[in-house]
Amino acid sequence: MAAGTSLSRPQQGKVVAGVCAGLARRFGWSPTLVRALFVASLLLPGTQVVVYLVLWAIMPKDPG
Repeated sequence: MAAGTSLSRPQQGKVVAGVCAGLARRFGWSPTLVRALFVASLLLPGTQVVVYLVLWAIMPKDPG
């Protein structure tokens, strides 16, 4: 799928919940890059885990 598609969690290619894979697909980035950025962000103070959980809850799954 091309960049600019709707934001949704893929059924295939996900590691935990598909949030990073869905974000990567939406913006045309590599899923590995998005996952690495998320893991690196865990070293900083903030609400990264809460944001991940919220996205997991509100991002729809791909139909299929």
